[in-house]
Amino acid sequence: MHYVKAKSLLTRWNGMNIYRGCTHGCIYCDSRSNCYHIEHQFEDIEVKVNAPELLEEILKRKRQKIMISTGSMSDPYQPCEEKLMLTRKCLELIDKYEFGATVITKSDRVFRDIDLFDSINRKGKSVLQMSLTNADDDLSRIIEPNVCPTSRRYEVLKEFQKRGIPTVVWLTPLLPFLTDTDENFNRLMEYCLDAGVKGIVCLKIGMTLREGDREYYYRALDRHFPGLSRQYMIKYGNAYDVVSDNSERLMRRFHEVCEKYGIIHDPERCFAYTAEFPEKYEQLSFF
Repeated sequence: MHYVKAKSLLTRWNGMNIYRGCTHGCIYCDSRSNCYHIEHQFEDIEVKVNAPELLEEILKRKRQKIMISTGSMSDPYQPCEEKLMLTRKCLELIDKYEFGATVITKSDRVFRDIDLFDSINRKGKSVLQMSLTNADDDLSRIIEPNVCPTSRRYEVLKEFQKRGIPTVVWLTPLLPFLTDTDENFNRLMEYCLDAGVKGIVCLKIGMTLREGDREYYYRALDRHFPGLSRQYMIKYGNAYDVVSDNSERLMRRFHEVCEKYGIIHDPERCFAYTAEFPEKYEQLSFF
């Protein structure tokens, strides 16, 4: 872990990454890809120590309330957050200035801050976005070794549901030859339905692989599933889109289930939902 003082924080889409790199060890992580130009070891977390100060200056100046997001490139609830509490400090500021917040995580550490999500949601809007990739906890400990298993993430989703805090699930990636099965898909969908999620992002049954990420993934397959990387190379070569043979059938099922239970399942609609600050807040503030 090393510390930097950032010169800027929010992207043009109002997203922030307080940390750069990750120690969760997920074998498929796209953020390892060379195209993101992370110049330090991926597990050597870069910490933007002045993130709360930068965020407060931004929030003080903004007249229009917006949703602030975090977690698109680096999980905001990895182990170092327990000590540093930078994500919590940023949420406290969002709550103080009455903006909206959404986070993407696969860690149950987010439960620590449910009080802030609750407060932010009562004043405007907060959304928990959580990745669910595999319903088999034993397999999860191999492909996502340093993060809580999916069964625990489901429990966290249920706790947010009890508070009336909306949730969106990222049902991705689903790994060919490993987690792209009917059984895994059905169990994950059962989790989503029981947790009352607002939306599910599932672009395809498969994953993406590019330079940097691909090599890391194949080395992990060689350690844990000898011979499987060769199957990938024969079938997919150097393709970026790695789509399961089960994708068309399971995606059809996915859309049918979401339509039946009123779950947002168009990716663009999910993205719009997490980015939209409620108009009713602006109207109430006006009066």
